[in-house]
Amino acid sequence: MTGRPTSAVLPPPLRPWLGTAAALAALVVVVLGILYAGQSEPGGLDTWIVRPTADSVRPPLRYVALATDFLGEPAGAVILVAATVTACLLLRRPRAAVLAVAAVGMAVGTATLLKRLVGRTIHGDANLSYPSGHTAFLTALALVVALLATARLSLGRTAGTSLVLAAALVAGATMGWAQVALGAHYPTDVLGGWCTALAVTPATAWLTDRTADRLADRRADRTADAGRRRPH
Repeated sequence: MTGRPTSAVLPPPLRPWLGTAAALAALVVVVLGILYAGQSEPGGLDTWIVRPTADSVRPPLRYVALATDFLGEPAGAVILVAATVTACLLLRRPRAAVLAVAAVGMAVGTATLLKRLVGRTIHGDANLSYPSGHTAFLTALALVVALLATARLSLGRTAGTSLVLAAALVAGATMGWAQVALGAHYPTDVLGGWCTALAVTPATAWLTDRTADRLADRRADRTADAGRRRPH
């Protein structure tokens, strides 16, 4: 096996810390899903934070919330992902470009599956709410960008982990605020979406590194075999 630490999308020093954070986040997702399964009303934690269906935000903050919400809609999401992939390719980080698509897809796909399993609704039975897919999307994308910056800047364990978690917190809080302000989600839906991305993205990054390294090793082995068979 050949080491390629500079190309890893999940830097080795960050793996234990982000792995622990991912495990804790997954636990939160499961616990909240069990607590609010099949419900259609805000829970005690929701009402303690804010009344989630009041839709009380007025212009100009309402315009900010609507613009933020658009980033999680299909058109806005495609624009953000395309911009991220383009930036990764320009920086010659194709593995990060793959992660941008894979992590977002896994986070949103997991959130969609959990919505069907949990069955929590808001504003009618047709509106499944837990966890927030918008929050999962933006958090996952922020994690990818932060991981790219960590590798690009060669940050150590403490600085890198702090950057990644701070980026996730800012992205999740921003989209979460918009979702609750617009009455689209309960606060615990937002927390569940944030934790979904935090649980899924490091695992996706690890799998991306492992798969890419295996493919690179196989190519290297085939090249070496071809060289040995070539007549001298």
